[in-house]
Amino acid sequence: MAAGLSRQEPLSTAMAADEQIAADAAALSAELQRLRARLFPPSSSKKLRRFTSGEAARLIGVSDSYLRQLSLDGSGPQPETGAGGRRLYTLDEINALRAFLTAAPGARGRRYLPRRLPGEHTQVIAVTNFKGGSGKTTTAAHLAQGLALKGYRTLVVDLDPQASLSALFGIMPEFDVADNETLYAAIRYDGLRRPTEAIVRPTYFPGLDLIPANLELHEFEHTTPKMLASRRPGDPQGAMFFARVREALAEIADRYDVIVIDCPPQLGFLTLGALCAASGLLVTVHPQMLDVASMSQFLFMTSDLLSVVRESGGRLTYDFQAYLVTRHEPNDGPQAQIVGFLRNLFGPRVLTNAMLKSTAIADAGLTKQTLYEVSREAFTRATYDRAIESLDAVNGEIEGLMLKAWGRPS
Repeated sequence: MAAGLSRQEPLSTAMAADEQIAADAAALSAELQRLRARLFPPSSSKKLRRFTSGEAARLIGVSDSYLRQLSLDGSGPQPETGAGGRRLYTLDEINALRAFLTAAPGARGRRYLPRRLPGEHTQVIAVTNFKGGSGKTTTAAHLAQGLALKGYRTLVVDLDPQASLSALFGIMPEFDVADNETLYAAIRYDGLRRPTEAIVRPTYFPGLDLIPANLELHEFEHTTPKMLASRRPGDPQGAMFFARVREALAEIADRYDVIVIDCPPQLGFLTLGALCAASGLLVTVHPQMLDVASMSQFLFMTSDLLSVVRESGGRLTYDFQAYLVTRHEPNDGPQAQIVGFLRNLFGPRVLTNAMLKSTAIADAGLTKQTLYEVSREAFTRATYDRAIESLDAVNGEIEGLMLKAWGRPS
């Protein structure tokens, strides 16, 4: 054996591999629980910060001076006033102001709460890519929160058994999500199936609800093949697998303007169910050649599987299909070439705005927060402003696709 190298002692002499992995998992889980308790004491739950008057004005769509005048006049919901007369608003107060301004005599029909109207269907946006690292979960979280900040009634569904999105919302899958509390509870085939409304949780974001995830979702990947193998024509087992997510979400769709689904990073039965439930498809793309090549295989596989679903009676009509460039570095020459290549190939289906790679987003993630949850003072202003402008532009473009589907001007 070469000098300096030694053969690792087999795990079986001390601890079996499965036991070692289980011990590592338990140690990591316990440490993450301690970290959460330290970050969010005493109840270990997250709480949304207050917004400055400038942020509140931008979210509502009015000037800061107009909000100040409302406050001085005592009109509408009144914010908390801090040191130096600084006004701070909760998101509940911002939404109350939206309702107040919409009902005010001078509103002239302007709607400050941009909720869907009668006859407009709930938008269901599936965020997907089967390659890890494409920014899928980050995109889904910021999209759901961005729409909630604008006043839309929003539901975000974590369909990924890894539950990264749930963790970002302060939900630890192994501690906070019990058996039959994920979407699997509403799409399973046996008698333990539950109404979808029973698994929806409010979040610390007013107007934003969550269906969390954990490893239980893997059960759908195991039970579906068994169901398909045993199914006979006329069996009263409910909807086929590809329609079960759609039917589960339809039970609660009237409560929301938009539903955002964070799909698993693989093309299994859960992802197919999400694709069949969606009214809009958002594919995240990291502009690297290996990622683009992987996306090519993803699209081929998706096309083949969805064609089978369509031939089996599945509905596949989207209001929009879009590609979002994520973790983009505009000054990176090879990335710029790949983005240009995608735009030439797919045209307007590639969103004009890209999700920029930002240290601000990465640093916020270290404390399980999104950029919308942290204040500007936590970063250098240029870094924060650049990142938040990118997020707002992406979310605004997706909102425009929603409004177009509803027949409204963006």
